[in-house]
Amino acid sequence: MREAPLKSRAALVTGVSRRAGIGFAIAKRLASLGADLCVQSFAPYDAAQPWGADADGPAALAAELRGLGARVLEHAADLADAAAPARAVDSACREFGRLDVLVANHAHSGAGALEALRADDVDRHFAVNVRATLLLVQAFAARHDGRAGGRVVLLTSGQDRGPLPGELAYAASKGALAALVPSLAAHLAPRGITVNAVDPGATDTGWAPPDLHERVLSAHPQGRWGLPDDAARLVAWLATDDARWVTGQVIHSTGGG
Repeated sequence: MREAPLKSRAALVTGVSRRAGIGFAIAKRLASLGADLCVQSFAPYDAAQPWGADADGPAALAAELRGLGARVLEHAADLADAAAPARAVDSACREFGRLDVLVANHAHSGAGALEALRADDVDRHFAVNVRATLLLVQAFAARHDGRAGGRVVLLTSGQDRGPLPGELAYAASKGALAALVPSLAAHLAPRGITVNAVDPGATDTGWAPPDLHERVLSAHPQGRWGLPDDAARLVAWLATDDARWVTGQVIHSTGGG
């Protein structure tokens, strides 16, 4: 039997707050491949959204991951705090003695067309989506010891493939992540760390109102929305040695949509 490809490796996955979310699907995939997990959550953000937080909270998600055989550290943090990214990386390193994989799945998302933009909302989008991601990568790179298997995977949203006029701050911040991938990949390649981004396309995590859900469904070439595990399978593969020659890429895993 082949050994689990991420056995004895540790991963930090951000944005693991909801069972229906991409972050939890990624964490489950990494656990199934043998990884130890530090899962960052910020349930108050979900509680303030129309979809709401999971009733039993992130602790129950961590317990479910442990049920898959993974060692799991639950780490609650508001990544709008400039000190939070380094603390999350430090927590993972203290718990597992190493950190091999960083998946920056977290996001702040809010509607806002041009006329409705507010400076504080733009700032929060960039603080959470861009600044926190850069500081996570910085802390990860500083703590990584150069051994094989260093992986960074960012989650973006395909802002280069179509307009989002009603979500300008979100589009700008997620688009910035895609723009950073080639530069981060070039900088970290000599250390044996790959850097890629995944655009999961329209993913059914419970956020879309019924009218939007139906419009996307009727327009999609495969006749369905993406599922969280569709993105998770790709992210998990990028974390393995099979993907060691792939870096600097923004991969659109969108089912043709």
